[in-house]
Amino acid sequence: MAINLEKGQRISLEKSNGSKLQNICVGINWGAIEKKGLFGIGGSKEAVDLDGSCALFNANKQLEEVVYFGNLKSKNGSVKHSGDDLTGDMGGDDGIDNEVITLDLSKLNESTTYVAFVLNSFRGHDFGKIPFASIRIYEGTPTRVNEVFAKYDIANGPGFAGHVSMVMGVFYKRNGEWKFNAIGEPTKDKKLQETVNTVMQQYL
Repeated sequence: MAINLEKGQRISLEKSNGSKLQNICVGINWGAIEKKGLFGIGGSKEAVDLDGSCALFNANKQLEEVVYFGNLKSKNGSVKHSGDDLTGDMGGDDGIDNEVITLDLSKLNESTTYVAFVLNSFRGHDFGKIPFASIRIYEGTPTRVNEVFAKYDIANGPGFAGHVSMVMGVFYKRNGEWKFNAIGEPTKDKKLQETVNTVMQQYL
């Protein structure tokens, strides 16, 4: 049963049978921009480079580590990035995530209290100009979806146009239990470091 959160909702990560969720995936799927030719004849595709990233923080909201296209795995292996997709789907939506970040909550350092997922448009392509761009945060593996927590349609969602950065959501630990906050908010940031700073200041 998919949970499909609205942005701003918070959920516990305990299943109905009492067991705890452990393996989380954040999948991002997007398309290249279609550019029409002169007088609408012909045309071409412009590659779009979106970057999903994961930032880990301790209880004092201090940054511990960032997993992104330049650092594909956290030191203890709890977070892994599938690798940088530089183009998006050039031939239309194939339904397959272009980038996937996996999180194993059981492997996180004891000190890690917040795990934030953010998205940046590397070349500054406006989210509103990308033909399709969807994000899903789910339990499972890169090849198997068990239960979806949150979905965002940033190409068509109100408020994303004019932005090149967003905070997808934050997993946070309270009294030893992991919970999830589906944020889904665009930010005014241009670069990953700026977006991580915004998370630190506003969303932890």
